Amino acid sequence: MTKAVTPPEPEHEINLREALEERYLAYALSTIMHRALPDVRDGLKPVHRRVLFAMRQLKLEPGQGFKKSARVVGDVIGRYHPHGDQSVYDALVRLAQDFSVRYPLVDGQGNFGNVDGDNAAAMRYTEARLTAVAALLLDGLDEDTVDFRETYDGEDREPIVLPGAFPQLLANGASGIAVGMATSIPPHNAAELCDAALHLIKYPNARTEKLVSFVQGPDFPTGGIIVEPRASIIDAYETGRGGFRVRAKWEKEELPRGLWQIVITEIPYQVQKSKLVEKIAELLQARKLPLLDDVRDESAEEIRLVLVPKAKTVDPAHLMESMFRATELESRFPLNLNVLSAGQVPGVMSLREVLRSWLEHRKEVLVRRSRFRLDKIEKRLEVLEGYLKAYLNLDEVIRIIREEDEPKPVLMKRFKLTDNQAEAILNMRLRSLRKLEEMEIRGEHKKLTAEQKELKALVRSDNKLWERVSEEIKQVKATFGPKTKLGARRTHFSDAPTIEYVPVEAMIEKEPVTVVCSKKGWIRTMKGHVAPGTEIKFKEGDGLRFMLHAETTDKVLLFATDGRFYTLDVSKLPGGRGHGEPVRLMIDLDESREIVELFVHQPGRKLIVASHEGNGFIVPEDDVVAMRRAGKQVLNVTGTDEAVACEVVQGDHVAVIGENRKLLIFPLKEVNEMTRGKGVRLQRYKDGGLGDIKTFTLKQGLIAYDRSGRARTFEGLKEWVGQRAQAGRLPPKGFPVGHSFGGGFGAG
Repeated sequence: MTKAVTPPEPEHEINLREALEERYLAYALSTIMHRALPDVRDGLKPVHRRVLFAMRQLKLEPGQGFKKSARVVGDVIGRYHPHGDQSVYDALVRLAQDFSVRYPLVDGQGNFGNVDGDNAAAMRYTEARLTAVAALLLDGLDEDTVDFRETYDGEDREPIVLPGAFPQLLANGASGIAVGMATSIPPHNAAELCDAALHLIKYPNARTEKLVSFVQGPDFPTGGIIVEPRASIIDAYETGRGGFRVRAKWEKEELPRGLWQIVITEIPYQVQKSKLVEKIAELLQARKLPLLDDVRDESAEEIRLVLVPKAKTVDPAHLMESMFRATELESRFPLNLNVLSAGQVPGVMSLREVLRSWLEHRKEVLVRRSRFRLDKIEKRLEVLEGYLKAYLNLDEVIRIIREEDEPKPVLMKRFKLTDNQAEAILNMRLRSLRKLEEMEIRGEHKKLTAEQKELKALVRSDNKLWERVSEEIKQVKATFGPKTKLGARRTHFSDAPTIEYVPVEAMIEKEPVTVVCSKKGWIRTMKGHVAPGTEIKFKEGDGLRFMLHAETTDKVLLFATDGRFYTLDVSKLPGGRGHGEPVRLMIDLDESREIVELFVHQPGRKLIVASHEGNGFIVPEDDVVAMRRAGKQVLNVTGTDEAVACEVVQGDHVAVIGENRKLLIFPLKEVNEMTRGKGVRLQRYKDGGLGDIKTFTLKQGLIAYDRSGRARTFEGLKEWVGQRAQAGRLPPKGFPVGHSFGGGFGAG
């Protein structure tokens, strides 16, 4: 008997692409809405909103006592924000740092980090409470001004958005990276934002140009100078995308004997001072700051970075321009006004749209607050009317309460009271009876009735609502006005720099020098132009190979057997009385490669380069310059082939001589001009390869130099003139011994 086999459950097939899209979309939406992007209404991300709400629940109001930060973090992650404690503490710390946020929301006590980038102390060592700014954001939270939702575990409730009586989004800014989108909002001046909002209430369709006359630009907590053109600022606020160039604030400080130094008192926003100083020191050591001699950090409570110039003759503007270009003393802060509209829809807004959204939120908060107050007034008036009836009939009320088993329905029927009125009368204490004087009751009733009438008129009138919102904004402006310590503008503006480019010549004092390179590749400079034949000392077994007359502002080009050109700054070459340094320490030249030619760069010239196999081409000298250690590949050589010649192009013909001593002359126009490659065949060989190459004017004759350096001109060379890539023939009688034209680079 066989046992029946139960068929397996049918598999549920799903499309992998659809499943991934669905799950990734859910993750993306969660990141966008609940983590990375701020709400345009209160300018807060969920973690910041929950931190402030938890601190309010702990009664950490401004002016009250502090509580441990660990207590705050515990409440936040336990009741509202189910994430790691460190991430919540980091958010709390940032809200307390006056160099990170323009208007701190948390008043911290203890070590909350510094502008050098040092971390805050552990949460068990620091204490916190709310600031007046945070109190404004939370003001009216208990008056049904915003909606609440259940927390993640359903045991508590939290606000979806805060009432936001302070323009938090733009005043303190925000930054965050979501999935497929990011936000970057710099801090602004609250008083300026209030002015722009007040103008927008009067003129809802105000142009961005007008709003920018109020909101001049960002106002960073660390100060600095914004050098962005006004047109760019307007465009950034119009589109919601752009950026702001921010520079450090500096001044020239005079010292004795005509000396001076630069003192930096403000650095760009979010630049860590310690890393900035470290970077400047690295560039200084690498000789990339030719005008700077030293940098010192003399900061205490206030920032004080000292830059010492190389010489007192240096122009301070040139020095600072070079510093701005090379370091984070100038940085660009991006603007990307990507926010959540109504807490749901992400999108990039303009300045007007952001301010408008905040104003609409404030109007809605005012309406809800007014209706909440109306409801309270209505209930109070009902009770007061009941009290009044009880006072007028006090003896009868007392009799009913004493004699009736169920006094409540009897009171309601006898005096036509509502349930609430009867309940209030029954709950009165005997000692309150003496206070139930008719004048007091009628006075409170009259006052509340007048307030009720005013609030009903307010809710019904759009104009009155905007007037009330304007009054609230004016109070905020008065609290954080330009004359207050916190509200005074810190970041100032300046025109775009007039020095668009600082040439090396402006940074380096122009002086004549002689560049000396030995046979073993040791290079150095000597002051002045040393005359040929002057005795120059070298290491034992070494001697002179190249000697160039140059200026300290010049560049020297080195052509190597690998076909690469390397560029050296004369000002950065070692000087003094020593033997210099190996050139291989300055460039990435392989040990197996040698120097073919070394010469001073002259813009506009053309060079002809050639390899041992007899291939070559013409290249513009400007195209071989590359300020990189690795140099620039120009002549391609493969296998055992290598570069052997480089000459300045001058004349109309090319002369090439092979190691076989055969000479060939052909028109220059037969050689291609290019920037990189193998080139074309210049001369054909059976044995050996190319010895030397030279360009000259045929009518003037070919100049060759013997081993003693004596020049000789050869004319009537028609027998040697042919076409490119021929073998050539032995040179004319009297031609120098060997296979070189002699005379060095560009001679003749």
